[in-house]
Amino acid sequence: MAYQALYRKWRPASFDDVKGQDHIVTALRNQIRMNRIGHAYLFCGTRGTGKTSVAKIFAKAVNCQHPVDGSPCNECDMCRAVNEQRSMNVIEIDAASNNGVDNIREIRDEVAFSPAEGRYKVYIIDEVHMLSKGAFNALLKTLEEPPEYVIFILATTEPFRIPVTILSRCQRYDFHRITVRVITDRLRELADAEGIQAQDQALEYIARMGDGSMRDALSLLDQCVSFYIGQELTYENVLKVLGAVDMSVFSTVFRCIAEGDAARALDELDGAIAGGGDVIQFTRDLTMYFRNVLMVQCGDDDLAAAYVSAGQLAALRDDSQLVDTQSLMRCIRVLSELEEKLRLSTQKRVTLEVALVKLCRPAMETDISSLLQRIGMLEKKVAALGSAAAQGRLVVQSAEVSGASSSEERAEIKASGQQKRPAGQKTEDRDPEGNEAGSTADGVRRLIDNWYSAFGDASAPAQVTLRKTHPQAGEGSQITVICDDDMTYKYWNKHLQELDRIAGDFAGTEIDLKIKQEMPQGGGPEFDPVDLFNTDGVDIVDED
Repeated sequence: MAYQALYRKWRPASFDDVKGQDHIVTALRNQIRMNRIGHAYLFCGTRGTGKTSVAKIFAKAVNCQHPVDGSPCNECDMCRAVNEQRSMNVIEIDAASNNGVDNIREIRDEVAFSPAEGRYKVYIIDEVHMLSKGAFNALLKTLEEPPEYVIFILATTEPFRIPVTILSRCQRYDFHRITVRVITDRLRELADAEGIQAQDQALEYIARMGDGSMRDALSLLDQCVSFYIGQELTYENVLKVLGAVDMSVFSTVFRCIAEGDAARALDELDGAIAGGGDVIQFTRDLTMYFRNVLMVQCGDDDLAAAYVSAGQLAALRDDSQLVDTQSLMRCIRVLSELEEKLRLSTQKRVTLEVALVKLCRPAMETDISSLLQRIGMLEKKVAALGSAAAQGRLVVQSAEVSGASSSEERAEIKASGQQKRPAGQKTEDRDPEGNEAGSTADGVRRLIDNWYSAFGDASAPAQVTLRKTHPQAGEGSQITVICDDDMTYKYWNKHLQELDRIAGDFAGTEIDLKIKQEMPQGGGPEFDPVDLFNTDGVDIVDED
């Protein structure tokens, strides 16, 4: 006998063999046991979820001579006739090629004749949404009041295309996508039965690629086994056959996009394609990776876990900390548009490379999501510069201490940056220029002279707004901080206690900061978002 594909060879023969559709199997078995069989059913769901298989099992069960708990026995003459496709009681019709009014009229004429054997005549109309409007109208009356020995089972992947007059006459059952775990277990069961050696990771990846379809997963398994016939089916072998790449590559590309490293992202793409990866499949898998990161970031690990292993889920959690939700949604949008472009492109690799550069450099776009991603990247750079500035001050202080001539001088220099002194108390410390600081006035003068470098320990927002302030000495230890705009005034007024402490540490004495907003004639200054992200002499705006 000629070779038979796995999905045909292992098509479910009873309700017990149906996987992932327990809610439908239970209802149909109960109807058969209680003799509450309807006259019209509508099976809806995506491809490969078992619609036609369940329809055939139901057709066998209603005519089975010895049913077992509502399921066909597969041993009686009626069951064998259906299995061998020679039963006159089960009529399968492909509505895609028999969608005219005349085809439905033939059915209407045939239902007048009772079955020669068995209890019911079952019509299974596959892809019923392909029927023409006239054919649906011709089916209405027969579907509403068929003879008591006729059952109609309509199967479709697009129930929204079926007229409501048909829907209202049927019992509707929605077939769910089958989970990765259920498909993996079924693949392992069939692999053992077929004598196929396969790694669990390989079967799990095939199940994920099946995208909720048992038939697709079995077809992929058939393809992989044929390529490596007589060998163990490994995870790496599956990736080669399906033109896919390991998930670690997508994690690396994700981090390159988060860091704006376009060169490294293109290197990863080049390595994936050189290893046999398919451009379209790479795009789909990368889109799915971003989707899983988004699910983890939104706190729904279960939606991501349906497509990845436990180890990969941990990597997703780490990557979700690198970018914000807006940036993720922008990347998913760009990749989704890319997949549509790749279908028409004659230079698929070039199109993908351009999209990766666009993801790494949001400055190339001017939409809101790109601007938000650019702002996020700038905020990270500002925070990094603030941290570097604080470390630089510590290095300078350490150099001053190491250059002191005696241990007493080293102790005094260290103490000057760590202890505050009451207002008016003289000290023997030295300011950054080597002058002795003998009074509160000296501390105030030293702070004003070094105003833009004194707040190295402050937070990044404080250092950014520092460029919009101007200090003026007051009485005693008082310093009036004049703010150029309302935003700076509000920030300094809110964080005054923290800024007082930092100023006192630098001056070596208690400092009393007073905040004042000075509005120039003709209204306040316009808010310049670019100037906020510039530090003294260093432009951190990404020109790319």
